[in-house]
Amino acid sequence: MQRFNLTPYLFFLSSLMVGTTVSYAGDQKMTRHEYIDRYKDDAVRDMKKTGVPASITLAQACLESQDGNSPLAIEANNHFGIKCANWNGDTYTQDDDTRDECFRKYNGALESYDDHSEFLRTRPRYAELFLLDITDYQGWAKGLKKAGYATNPQYAERLIKIIEENKLYELDNGRELPVEMYEPVASSGPEPILQKTSPSPKKIIVPTSQIINPFGGHQVFFNNETPYVIASSEDTYRSIADEFEMGEWQVLKYNEVEKGSPVDEGEKVYLKPKRRTGDRTFYTVKPGQTLHEIAQEQGVKLRLLLKWNEMSENAEVKPGQRVYLQSKKS
Repeated sequence: MQRFNLTPYLFFLSSLMVGTTVSYAGDQKMTRHEYIDRYKDDAVRDMKKTGVPASITLAQACLESQDGNSPLAIEANNHFGIKCANWNGDTYTQDDDTRDECFRKYNGALESYDDHSEFLRTRPRYAELFLLDITDYQGWAKGLKKAGYATNPQYAERLIKIIEENKLYELDNGRELPVEMYEPVASSGPEPILQKTSPSPKKIIVPTSQIINPFGGHQVFFNNETPYVIASSEDTYRSIADEFEMGEWQVLKYNEVEKGSPVDEGEKVYLKPKRRTGDRTFYTVKPGQTLHEIAQEQGVKLRLLLKWNEMSENAEVKPGQRVYLQSKKS
């Protein structure tokens, strides 16, 4: 069994053991294609919210849940073997490194995908991955291995193999998976069973090297390790919240604005809470800027800017003035 030391999350990756499978006796196992077809939409939703490529999420889930056939995936919707550290939700118990270990239990696969992506988002060792193009699945796979996600020396190659065999990179580009790879075969049940067939040797699909706008909406960027979008002239906080399947209150809270506030064209709109500190010691104020605008530009919470600079909420700043983005004591 592969061992990992990723505090506070400890991953159960017995799926990485060559030739080892876990399933319930007498139950028909889910095929890899069936797993991908069932959960690809969840992987895309997660990608839109967190910036983790859908191809990477699905490939990792295929390995770590044994294509959805592990007891954890079946009973607890836990597709990445995340244990109970710092967890207040439902739990599932099974033997792993020791007897009766506690694992997180989710309401659905999307919750499991989101939790796994949040782990990657909040660990400094994976920060460089989010600087890659979202279509660079090879860079992501190799970066995960380099950052110590798994000890298996072939981990990156295994992810890439799953992605390329199943053309999962199409999801990263905002496209559907190619249906010509599958054809229905005879079945005694009410629904046809899909069987993978060899693709035509004349059809070669190469993923694009740059992403323009894969979701038909906003492209996600990162500032100070926090995801954001650039508002258009037609946008409202509500419309952005709806696009990313969030509550309007969340977007308002993350951007520290009141309900009913307008959003200006070209403004950064954050999809996650801004950071407590900036990536540098101080910022020099430009003409016409407010503290809120500086907080948005630098990806730092406004209340902490006020704290670091010993200012009141209504304080004015002047061009050339230094605004500290971190505690002056640090």
